[in-house]
Amino acid sequence: MNRIVSLGVASVCALVAWPATAYIGPGAGLSLVGALWAVIAAIGAALFFVLAWPLRRMMRRRRVEQTADAAAAADAPPGPVRTRPHDGH
Repeated sequence: MNRIVSLGVASVCALVAWPATAYIGPGAGLSLVGALWAVIAAIGAALFFVLAWPLRRMMRRRRVEQTADAAAAADAPPGPVRTRPHDGH
């Protein structure tokens, strides 16, 4: 019986607890702001890299095409070369 009464008293005390009125200093607030800033920065960096990926891929593809075009132009036979101006005769 004593055990049941103790359990009942503990349950009532746990359910009727008063809110804590403890002092929260500036260190805790700064820690919270720092953690929040880190989470926001991480989300921003992730969004930036996800959105920048297609642009980087497009620029890389364009650069490869330009170098391929330049290599093809360098390998192409040259056109007619004139050493003297044409007199029209």
